[in-house]
Amino acid sequence: MQKGNISVQTENIFPIIKQFLYSDQEIFLRELVSNAVDATTKLKALARKGEFTGEVGDTTIDILLDEKAGTLTIRDRGIGMTEEEVQKYLNQVAFSSAAEFLEKYKDDSGIIGHFGLGFYSALMVAAKVEAISKSFQDESKAVVWTCEGNPEYTIDSAEKEDRGTDIVLHIGEEHKEYLEKNRIEELLLKYCKFLPVTIRFGTKEETITEGEGEEAEQKSITVDNIINNPEPIWKKKPTELTDEDYKRFYSELYPYSMQRPMFWIHLNIDFPFNLTGVLYFPQVSNGMELQKNKIQLYSNQVYVTDNVSDIVPEFLTLLHGVIDSPDIPLNVSRSYLQADGNVKKITGYITKKVAEKLNDLFKEDRGAFEEKWNDLSVFVKYGMITEDKFYDRAQKFVLLKNVDNSFSTLQEYKETIKANQTDKHDRVIHIYTNNTEGHHAQVESAKAKGYDVLVMDHAIDNHFMQQLEQKEEKITFVRVDSDTTDKLVQKDEEAESVLNEDQEQSIKAIFEKTLGDKNSASIELRPLSPNDQPVSIIKPEFMRRMQEMQAIQGMDMGGMPEMYNVVVNSNHELIAQTLLNAEEEEKQNEIADYLYNLALLNQGMLKGAKLSSFVSQSLSFLKG
Repeated sequence: MQKGNISVQTENIFPIIKQFLYSDQEIFLRELVSNAVDATTKLKALARKGEFTGEVGDTTIDILLDEKAGTLTIRDRGIGMTEEEVQKYLNQVAFSSAAEFLEKYKDDSGIIGHFGLGFYSALMVAAKVEAISKSFQDESKAVVWTCEGNPEYTIDSAEKEDRGTDIVLHIGEEHKEYLEKNRIEELLLKYCKFLPVTIRFGTKEETITEGEGEEAEQKSITVDNIINNPEPIWKKKPTELTDEDYKRFYSELYPYSMQRPMFWIHLNIDFPFNLTGVLYFPQVSNGMELQKNKIQLYSNQVYVTDNVSDIVPEFLTLLHGVIDSPDIPLNVSRSYLQADGNVKKITGYITKKVAEKLNDLFKEDRGAFEEKWNDLSVFVKYGMITEDKFYDRAQKFVLLKNVDNSFSTLQEYKETIKANQTDKHDRVIHIYTNNTEGHHAQVESAKAKGYDVLVMDHAIDNHFMQQLEQKEEKITFVRVDSDTTDKLVQKDEEAESVLNEDQEQSIKAIFEKTLGDKNSASIELRPLSPNDQPVSIIKPEFMRRMQEMQAIQGMDMGGMPEMYNVVVNSNHELIAQTLLNAEEEEKQNEIADYLYNLALLNQGMLKGAKLSSFVSQSLSFLKG
């Protein structure tokens, strides 16, 4: 037997390893299985080069759980280690055998590890670690390395027939969760689902059907519980795959999702960085936040994280799928990304590929693109708001939809409306509604005047319209209820009132009395068309936008009343004749109150007791 001390350059490093080596304790299983994959990959590389002439055979990695013995074992049939290699690689912290092998066989390896600390993650959960290993080399003898969480170790001879390594973790008392079958399977599925070597975790029961027709019967059989898919589609060429392959893989990534992707992008680049992956466009029309963190980041098929905000722009986090790149720099835990040149290049590449895909779909089949627009619009608008380069590219395919369900690009729409909707300041006015049902009267009034009305009814549209106003030349968005129809597009034309100045003052006084001193709304008489509403509630665009933005940002409005103005149509017969000619003051007040409440009702602003009172008042009018 041989004894010695592990070579370390920092005092008390083992307590540090146990507590701080990784941000997530559960990472230990990923690291140890990755090491087993490396050992197997090394053997295959040597076999391809003729440096190993034996039978490669079955290279399945086994995860063995023995709850009674309190052990978790990771067993590979890879390259194994001689006693000298055990001394070299296990007794020198941060001396990575993977890094050394990678340098020697850099053109043909596919090795995962680079840091040499992964093996020691075992000490975060194990009171004792045994590494039983036998090298692939002829005449080599098996050895067992043992360490109990301090710098002392032992190396002894061992009995082992097959090449490869068994890492046996004697799970510590405070980490018994790692002796539970469900917990280990959960971690294997999370971190090892697409590792390139088959991983087996015991067995499972499957139901099969034997026979056909009336003679068919179901039978339960025991099969290997294979954890992973060693050849995920992102490692294949797009020409080898069908649409069904992509759909099946989506179900594999998100087995509990009821959604199906609209379409996808297959990423495959090897210069100036290595990157593969598949990004899916989900349906995102309902609630952006719930859709985030669905892109999984891998490094050489090893799961890293689903927080890819440092790899892709913010708006692309709405996508689903996989990105795999060995060129993404990671810290020792592979959990956090560092901002460097490669990451920025990758970000730019993905943004470009997404924009190109959307533009191709738009050009190839505009009708199909328009059918998908309700789901795509949030994604595209979000991208245009947050990413300047995407904004420039998206101008070709971003669509505006009007109340008649007709679609136009930004430029097409501007050309369509500019003749009729250019104001006296030479700005093209884009009239919109965020509630087609609630604004029905205003929309119909605008259409009667020859105006086109857009639908902008998603929370993101407030930001999107402001972005367009800043970026595009001389366009302004105004909501259809922000003013009376004649003022939505401000012209120099002025209509004449059928009332004289004294009559107008009399009408205004009646409405001021009706609204009362406590009401903050202002009252304005305007000579509108006789066909327009007798009384309208308008919400000035600037003030309303400011309130909405503050509400979205969670700012306390301090009980501030809703800002609106009351516009009285001096040319409507109910104002110019019925109200003005009513002999009794009580009758005048009754009419004014009714018309005002009718305007509130039209805006959805009449509620509670006031609504009940209005209904009663209406019934009284009907009774005569």
